[in-house]
Amino acid sequence: MRKRDNAAGKGDVLFLAAVLLLAAYGVVCVYSASCYNAQVQYGDGAFFFRKQLVGFVLGAAAMVGLSFLPYEKLRRAGLPALVVSLVLLALVFVPGLGKSNYGATRWIGVGPITIQPSELAKLGFVLFAAGYFARDPARMRTLRGCLPVLGAGLGVCVLIMLEPNMSVTMCVGAIMIGMLFLGGISKKALACICIPVLLALPVLIAMEPYRLQRLSAFMDPWASPKEEGYQLIQSLYGLANGNLFGVGLFRSRQKFRFLPFAESDFILSVIAEETGFFGVLALFALIGFIVWRGMRIAARCGNFYGYLLAGGITLAFAVQCALNALVVSGCIPPTGLPLPLVSAGNTSLIVTMVGMGIVYGVSRHTRRNRFIQ
Repeated sequence: MRKRDNAAGKGDVLFLAAVLLLAAYGVVCVYSASCYNAQVQYGDGAFFFRKQLVGFVLGAAAMVGLSFLPYEKLRRAGLPALVVSLVLLALVFVPGLGKSNYGATRWIGVGPITIQPSELAKLGFVLFAAGYFARDPARMRTLRGCLPVLGAGLGVCVLIMLEPNMSVTMCVGAIMIGMLFLGGISKKALACICIPVLLALPVLIAMEPYRLQRLSAFMDPWASPKEEGYQLIQSLYGLANGNLFGVGLFRSRQKFRFLPFAESDFILSVIAEETGFFGVLALFALIGFIVWRGMRIAARCGNFYGYLLAGGITLAFAVQCALNALVVSGCIPPTGLPLPLVSAGNTSLIVTMVGMGIVYGVSRHTRRNRFIQ
């Protein structure tokens, strides 16, 4: 039997505060990491800072606004969100709409507005998978019942891979497997899915010469210090320069155009240089706190759909944070993946904050969907 309360509670305020704190810190870090490059490239040292600040304000407003929406109303949004995500991913390849940079076509541009559909696709997939499994939890027990979710995940991965964007493809694949795990799929069925995925990774790497070059640079970046190994070497210099306490906020040397993508994919290296080991430790303590509270919200929800929704969004955030840290520290081959809520990029920032707003909304409305045995 389900008991419904008439009013939503305050929810997990600590979760909300931690997300806003991390995003606000990201705005400061983006300014520090980008001010020199922005001055050289655009003649305005605050160019990336202003964009990130706008994204923060819009994301915070969306996050708080979504928390007032009962999350159960999102059940019907799963399929439309997936379809919109797939359409936007396909539009990337339409001449005139798709925007290319550094040999990849990953953005849609309409006038001054540019969006990255792969960021929207991660949230759209979680919405779809949560709604599909919540309608009939028994589907999770068989591989056949999981096929629609696997098909949706594969469709998203294929379109992202064609951009090409190996890192986000891996991220979506990990989210897909994570959603199956959260839903309670059997070990046998999970193994049947994971083994082919793992076997496919070497094939996907071998299909593109640039991936083989990145793998080679990962194995020995000093073999090509001015080419493929350059970015990783500069990232490691930033990590080493920071030592225990850092060189001081706004005083990074690597951001002076030594480290490519200092304000986006490799912003963690600049943070490490400026704040040191203990600064990075504090940063990941805050990230870990957000992940813990998000999973706690999911576990205490008492509603299978809310559990999958909050758990899936939190998992996506955790996976991307982990992958970014592994790339920056040279633990896995270099890939283009931002640090959520911190790296420059309005699409990533706003979509992540929208997702976190949904998680916070689950915590606010949990009392309205408590099950009594």
